[in-house]
Amino acid sequence: MTKKPSLHPASVEELTPIEARAEHARLHEEIAAHDRRYYQEDAPTISDADYDALRRRYEELERAFPELATAQSLTKTVGAKPSEKFAKVKHVVPMLSLGNVFSDEELEEFVARVRRFLGLRDGPLRFTFEPKIDGLSCSLRYEKGHLVQAATRGDGYEGEDVTANVRTIDEIPQRLRGDHSDIFEVRGEVYMTHKDFAALNARQQESGKTLFANPRNAAAGSLRQLDSKITASRPLHFFAYGWGETSALPANTQLGVLDALRRYGLPVNPLTTLCESSEDMLAHYRAIETQRATLGYDIDGVVYKVDDIALQERLGFVSRAPRWAVARKFPAERATTILRDIEIQVGRTGALTPVARLEPVTVGGVVVQNATLHNEDEIARKDIRIGDTVVVQRAGDVIPQIVDVVKEKRPTGAKPYQFPHVCPRCGSAALREIDEKTGEADVVRRCTGSLVCPAQAIERLKHFASRNAMDIEGLGDKQIELFFQEGLIRTPSDIFTLEERDRASLTKIKNREGYGETSVRNLFAAIEARRSVPINRFIFALGVRHVGETNARRLARHFGDFESLRETARDASLGSEARARIDSIDGVGPVVAEALHDFFAEPHNERELDALLKRITLEPMPAVASTSPVSGKTVVFTGALERLTRDEAKAQAERFGAHVAASVSKKTDLVVAGPGAGSKLKKAAELGIEVISEDEWFKRTGQG
Repeated sequence: MTKKPSLHPASVEELTPIEARAEHARLHEEIAAHDRRYYQEDAPTISDADYDALRRRYEELERAFPELATAQSLTKTVGAKPSEKFAKVKHVVPMLSLGNVFSDEELEEFVARVRRFLGLRDGPLRFTFEPKIDGLSCSLRYEKGHLVQAATRGDGYEGEDVTANVRTIDEIPQRLRGDHSDIFEVRGEVYMTHKDFAALNARQQESGKTLFANPRNAAAGSLRQLDSKITASRPLHFFAYGWGETSALPANTQLGVLDALRRYGLPVNPLTTLCESSEDMLAHYRAIETQRATLGYDIDGVVYKVDDIALQERLGFVSRAPRWAVARKFPAERATTILRDIEIQVGRTGALTPVARLEPVTVGGVVVQNATLHNEDEIARKDIRIGDTVVVQRAGDVIPQIVDVVKEKRPTGAKPYQFPHVCPRCGSAALREIDEKTGEADVVRRCTGSLVCPAQAIERLKHFASRNAMDIEGLGDKQIELFFQEGLIRTPSDIFTLEERDRASLTKIKNREGYGETSVRNLFAAIEARRSVPINRFIFALGVRHVGETNARRLARHFGDFESLRETARDASLGSEARARIDSIDGVGPVVAEALHDFFAEPHNERELDALLKRITLEPMPAVASTSPVSGKTVVFTGALERLTRDEAKAQAERFGAHVAASVSKKTDLVVAGPGAGSKLKKAAELGIEVISEDEWFKRTGQG
């Protein structure tokens, strides 16, 4: 899920009627497209939180400008039109959705609104409480106790006939038990457990098929198969939560009807309970939020419903939702789960990074099983222990991280984590560097066995061949791991002798599993294409500590050729003229100078460099256009660029002599904004910074 909502930066009150109408029309198209992807294609491209933000803005526009709320408004529809692949089923009683609240205050206002509508200032008002299952809504029609039809929600009025598929779900009875009305339409949610989801994705991977993003997508995709045999092979489950058309109800309360559904043989969520007050409703929400990770299935919030059915009928419906029920959503980018283990990964620079192995939980639409713990100081500071219940955060595309520990749920006997002092891959000492000036230890502990540690060797090769380094297509992480394990590639220079050695070998690469003549030919062609590479890419590809893409460009521009850099760095011992020369490069400094000296003074590295340079040619960096209109300016790119990738935009700006920054500040001279630009655009407006479009950027830099 990579797309973000494109919301207007101005508040609704600031918009003119023309601006409001234009934004409303744009949001209508955007939301409708997301509805199709979610309900019809089972492939959402936006998180629940971002979708909710679009919906809330759309509804705000209609409240402020009532003329926008036409009969075609999305506030009067549910879901999306059913797919043409299935026969259609008209819902006698529409399957409407629920309104949402996102805070304690909004929930309390919902309760107050119900009381005002009913004229109940005081007195008892009970609500049922149930987990909001993150699955696919489904209706089951029983006639004289027999299951005769099953349908998806569709657009709320017409759904898809999935009867044959639903009959394969073991938990759904083909015949109801006990006494029941002649017609009883049960409504509920089809879902998949975490355990079953992991097993399904493992099977998908083994057979080379596409993996599902999360259990909801897997459940929806499984139920909406044209071949019911495929559905039968998928482990689907069902929870009943309500009803549609009935000839008679078995009770006069919501909870009473659910108890009857249990007696009929239908599964009802065991956490469904009764709340006597707003305080009770909030307490149950807090409790299930911390319990969420142990449920074994995904929930994205809770649902409250007025328990008395007579009161439900008095309250009725507004737009596409009942007045008597509401969903309280969880924060989309956070979830609570259990830390099962801490494993240590060794990176290409020897850094020991602790990784949390978690009980799987869905955060922001993605199943999270691992999270970074950063370093040993962070583990100690937060007092994170194996077995703890922890709060996991995932914002945008950032790696999930543990932000808090629920210490009142800590298991008895849990001990502080002891960070290893030896490398788990090679047994070499793992040390924390000491800063010569401050005497403080580096936060990262590193393996000292860089030449013997297999973790570093493999990671250095992956980095060397990666997209922003040598960019060797077809030589990805899996290929490097395979070739390393089989002894075909152990050093970067081995990459460029691979074809020659393969010709002389009896065991050809094309005969290995996953390869053939075409794939091997393409691989060799990709390697051949990288025998000539810009010097800055080569410097970055070497993986020198502290030398990222920016410093690689600085060094390439300063020294001009690789041998000058190599000789200077080799001689750059502390206090030398060579060290002073590197220190003086703008943006480089003593830390990078020391790392360069350590790298180039190592004899093993020198020998490998000699072997590499015999087989590749280094190209000079393109000259900087010092007279361009953006030379010397600080530029920020934001939003979705349509003519350039973000990497291309950055490289292009630097070629024109501009400095590219990641965030907007007082030092920013220019912001180039594409569709969907958000907070950076707002910040630029606050600071009075010039903002231009991508097309205007091309014109300003003389590219058309």
